Amino acid sequence: MKRAILLMNMGGPNNLDEVEVFLSNMFNDKRIIGAPKPIRAMIAKFIVYKRKDEAKANYALLGGKSPLVGYTNELIKSLSSSITDASIHMVMRYTPPFASEVLEKLRDVDEFYAIPMYPHYSTTTTLSSYEDLCDTFDKLHIKARLKTIDDYYNDSYYINSIVERIKESLNGEDPSEYELIFSAHGLPKRIIEKGDSYQKHIRRNVYHARKALMKEGVNFFNTHLAYQSRLGPLEWIRPYLEDKLQSLKKKKVIIFPIAFTVDNSETEFELEIEYREKAQAMDFEVYRVAKAPNDHPEFVKSLANIYENMKIS
Repeated sequence: MKRAILLMNMGGPNNLDEVEVFLSNMFNDKRIIGAPKPIRAMIAKFIVYKRKDEAKANYALLGGKSPLVGYTNELIKSLSSSITDASIHMVMRYTPPFASEVLEKLRDVDEFYAIPMYPHYSTTTTLSSYEDLCDTFDKLHIKARLKTIDDYYNDSYYINSIVERIKESLNGEDPSEYELIFSAHGLPKRIIEKGDSYQKHIRRNVYHARKALMKEGVNFFNTHLAYQSRLGPLEWIRPYLEDKLQSLKKKKVIIFPIAFTVDNSETEFELEIEYREKAQAMDFEVYRVAKAPNDHPEFVKSLANIYENMKIS
């Protein structure tokens, strides 16, 4: 029995030339922009035209590429030490390595285990990745068995990795001097109103993380949930991160990127650079961004455990 684990994620440019590919693929995704295909293509073209130069400049500040693939490679290395009966691969939705190129090399595999790197189910992430993966299976006429998981926001090892990353960020300091914001990637409000589970899962994730922090005796002055990464004229789910920062009583804050298991441009550019500038303009004494789980041993345990459970389901 030959098995392969596919770690599914949105992707990020591997170089500055891929920025347009990334933006074009993302905004042509029917799960991101729900307009009919010809209209979606026109909207995507316009957004790419408007955003590509700024996006390239942002990625240039990160060394000319998204950090996502590098961190995922480290995670795969760590996970390979725990899992010996399956090969492990990343599959990205909008940039290489795409499902087609990964699956082409795995035609002799009997069972695939697809694990999204998003613990919270959303049509815009989980479903989009799974639809693309299944389409690729069909196109390549792959008949192997495919097992999937929709969410794991309440997995105990995953929650442990969040707590440990927050404790690392505190660096031994008194948590009561700090406010903690769990920052999640935003979504247009209308997507949630159509029944998307994402916001509900994020809230439950924050509940479990708060409970675990209290159990560890890590008591912040206050903890909050806010949303980042909004764009365009639509109303997005609130509260927005900038408004939440503005409302804090303490001028010491730790941001934990709750929507991401692997660091990427939203954590290392948007949170680390853009929001740091906003926090400085608001006279924050301390503004810290905790690392995402990445290859933390507890997150590695989480993924290994998820895989073992998928095998017997």
